[in-house]
Amino acid sequence: MPEKNRCKWCVRMDIYEKYHDEEWGVPVYDDQKLFEFLILETFQAGLSWITILKKRENFRLAFDDFNYSKVGLYSEDKIQELITNSGIIRNQLKIRSTVSNAISFMKIQEEFGNFSKYIWGFVGGKPIINYPKTLKEIPANTPLSDSISKDLKKRGFKFIGSTVVYAYMQATGMVNDHVEDCWKRS
Repeated sequence: MPEKNRCKWCVRMDIYEKYHDEEWGVPVYDDQKLFEFLILETFQAGLSWITILKKRENFRLAFDDFNYSKVGLYSEDKIQELITNSGIIRNQLKIRSTVSNAISFMKIQEEFGNFSKYIWGFVGGKPIINYPKTLKEIPANTPLSDSISKDLKKRGFKFIGSTVVYAYMQATGMVNDHVEDCWKRS
């Protein structure tokens, strides 16, 4: 059976290929899943995505299955426990920002009814479909990710620069950047 054509960033690693084939670029409207990607993308800042994917289940366990209601209530003791958890990225600032981001996430839910309505409102509720021929044509950020980042920061989010936001948009399917010859393009 011939290999599927995939975006070149994910080939030859099962965990990457599975993520690419099943999640990357697939629209996510569920708040808990949107929060999961928010956590993972903020921890990824400055690191490779494969590092995060390999630790994803550890993050799930450490952060109560990405339950933003629980994460927003973490005590200093829980934060210290996370800082010593070798299964995740032990960056104190990112861990603390995850707690404050959970609080900001819930404030957006209160204002908009859910986080999904807020975040998808930036793209009119539908994915932006790009048509890159190669990986080089995929931007690290865009004017839209700049705007979303700015708005999230204004609402109290941390570790949420434009590049993190664009990666988040790709991960949650707000933007589809599968290259032209990728099987996911069809």
